[in-house]
Amino acid sequence: MIGEKTEKAINDQIKHELESFYVYLSMSAGFHEQNLNGMGHWMRCQAHEELAHAMKFYEHILDRGGSVTLFDLKQIHTGRQSPLQSWKTAYEHEKFITGKIKNILKISREENDYASEPLLLWFLNEQIEEEKSTDEIVRQLTMLGDSPNGILMLDRKLALRAFSSGSPLDPGDNNIVA
Repeated sequence: MIGEKTEKAINDQIKHELESFYVYLSMSAGFHEQNLNGMGHWMRCQAHEELAHAMKFYEHILDRGGSVTLFDLKQIHTGRQSPLQSWKTAYEHEKFITGKIKNILKISREENDYASEPLLLWFLNEQIEEEKSTDEIVRQLTMLGDSPNGILMLDRKLALRAFSSGSPLDPGDNNIVA
């Protein structure tokens, strides 16, 4: 059985992951509107990943005999920002999520809920990758400055990110049932 405080913290994290989905989907739309379709594609892939993360937490609670509570989502407004500011926002958001997951790990250890630890350590490792990738793009955009050619080259590179198989956010997936 999952610990009571751990269950509450993971339910909170489901909310944060779903808000992350909104953040990245909003950024995707903003990039597509700016004709930065590679960046828009990267963010749409990231939105899919955040939704998958929410579902990992959801399944963990159910698998442990807990009760999933879906809290109201905070509409996090990202606005239409410059590419550099958008990526800085993404990097700061990932650091926020890392802090939340560290806190869940702390709570689960206080409750001796060691069965949650493998999932939480997986997420901490995932967050290392999330922070690294967004920070790398921030540093590249900082180096590029206002160079339209450089930004377009980076945009093309970011378009190469692949969707997870069967993603409902993949506009090229012909197997999507509407």
